[in-house]
Formats: sequence, C-alpha cells, structure tokens
Amino acid sequence: MSHISANDLKTKGISAIEAALRESQEAIVSVRGKDRFVVMDIAHYHYLRECELEAALTETRADLAAGRFVQESAQDHLARLDTL
Repeated sequence: MSHISANDLKTKGISAIEAALRESQEAIVSVRGKDRFVVMDIAHYHYLRECELEAALTETRADLAAGRFVQESAQDHLARLDTL
C-alpha cells in the first residue's frame, strides 16, 4: 500500500493521491509520521461497500436459519429495549 505524507498532500495536492493510486488501490495518508487516513478510488470504495453489505446479508440469513431472531410488535420491541 502506498503512503502519502500530509506535507506531500499539502504541496502536491490531488496529484499526490493520483500518483499513489497508480501503484495500488489504496493509499495511506500519514500526519506527523502516524497513519491517519486511507484514500481510494470511488469505484474501489463502492466495491468494498458492496462486500460489506453482502457480508451483513449473509450473517442475517444465517441468523434467520438458526432461529436467532425475535418476532414482535413495535410496542413490544420498545418495551423489551427499556428492560435492557
């Protein structure tokens, strides 16, 4: 994964990000020597978001198949939350 210093970002602007993303799909921005941010192309972000949503859907389907759910009205749900 590529690294971009905050100073490079300040002086070179978006071209520093573009150059880093030519080498890999993600780049880390470091501030005062510590990794602080990750930047990526929007298409890669959408891909990762889709993977995250697919994993959540798979987990939900597994919970439903295993019976790990509660079927109740909205009032009952709020009452149950108050007891927690």
